[in-house]
Amino acid sequence: MLAILLVGTTVAGVTGAPRERLVLRIDEVAVAEIDPAKSTDFVDSILFFNLYDTLVAPGPGGVLRPHLAERWQVSPDGLRYTFTLRPGVRFHDGTEVTAEDVVFSAQRMMAMKQGYSYLYDGWVQEVRGSGRQVTFTLSKPYGPFLATLVRLGIVNRDLVLRNRRPGKFGANGDYGEAFLGRTDAGSGPYRIRSHNPQTLTVIERFPRYFLGFVRNAPDEVRISLSVEAATIRTLMARRQHEVTSQWLPTEIYRALDETPGIGLATERGQSTLFLKINTKRPPTDDLQVRRAMALAFDYQAVLDLIRINPRVTAGKPARGPIPEGFPGHDPSLPAPRRDVEAAKAALAQSKYGAAIPPVEFAWVAEVPLEEKIALLFQQNMAAIGLKVNVVKVPWALMTERAAKPDTTPNVVPVFFSGTYPSPDSFLYSTYHSSAAGSLTSMEWLQHPEVDALLHRARSTVDPDRQLAL
Repeated sequence: MLAILLVGTTVAGVTGAPRERLVLRIDEVAVAEIDPAKSTDFVDSILFFNLYDTLVAPGPGGVLRPHLAERWQVSPDGLRYTFTLRPGVRFHDGTEVTAEDVVFSAQRMMAMKQGYSYLYDGWVQEVRGSGRQVTFTLSKPYGPFLATLVRLGIVNRDLVLRNRRPGKFGANGDYGEAFLGRTDAGSGPYRIRSHNPQTLTVIERFPRYFLGFVRNAPDEVRISLSVEAATIRTLMARRQHEVTSQWLPTEIYRALDETPGIGLATERGQSTLFLKINTKRPPTDDLQVRRAMALAFDYQAVLDLIRINPRVTAGKPARGPIPEGFPGHDPSLPAPRRDVEAAKAALAQSKYGAAIPPVEFAWVAEVPLEEKIALLFQQNMAAIGLKVNVVKVPWALMTERAAKPDTTPNVVPVFFSGTYPSPDSFLYSTYHSSAAGSLTSMEWLQHPEVDALLHRARSTVDPDRQLAL
């Protein structure tokens, strides 16, 4: 695994005089999934946290705070979590959020087995509730359980059931999957106005949101999907777009930063760029080939690629798989360094000898920066005599290829952020065998000892002991 810790970089246009209706125009990479039981990607998360509410929410430093739940209790054995809901929280249709909605949302996610349902498979035994009280009963202690609840969006049970179609879930039909693929059933600060998952999603304020709004919060947000970088640059220059995504080429950010009236905005991110190395497919099934690649890669050159100007860079070397500012990060771990001679020595020990097959490096078509990283990787590996074939793959096809070890490319760049405030978020979804076949686990590690350690940590309720593991 090769990794670079990224700093979020976007460009914001300076708007003119106040308007009657404040509209924020942004861009992201398609496909935009708005069903809370299916969403996993960056744009999905933007929509998820604006359309839906969760029982708890992450605070500074990963500390969980009450959200839909005003309080909760945990049984001494760590198997029962009982939540008391805030009174008076309303869904977008005006009905009140109840415990029955929470139970339905949890059961729906676990039954559909998509999105983040793997967080609960084999762990949540039962969910019951009535009125304002909900109890989750676990089959065994599950340390990060509370943290995972930031990914359980609460849907309006009655609205979903009224709009269900025939399907494979018995009396629940399709569980409202078709309905929630085109509109929302949430209680979040915004609601769907229109949705095309490939081109444009428009959301608008929900006036009765229980937490209210900060001053100058937009009345409407227009999320354009998979727009060409050159088009975004033109729209920004014409004041027809307010905020860019983080996926644009460095030269576009640089040009926009030099445009009058447009400013570069940065924030410390918790996203890491991983180069996923397939441990099951030749030649990267050989440890020595993987060691050689890690040693031959020019990490400093990547930092130069993502530097916007002398003041701003979009990342820094990662120290381990858990990013800075995230629970479990270890700042004492060394940053990776290039050592070409050591790389050559490792490659000389490969079981393939002089007949090493070429390495396939696949980059995501919707993220132009990845092409530059791919070409740098190709150049670096040529310096040690390793041939690399660079291929461009659409995001949708990449998810299909990740499903099997023999179709997963040898190397794939993946931008990954913690999905819930626990080291389990990074480690389990990357290295545990149960995660194999997903975009986050294209290493195909499947190592029994690693599985056992991850399971032991996940089963530890005490947070200090869990971090130690």
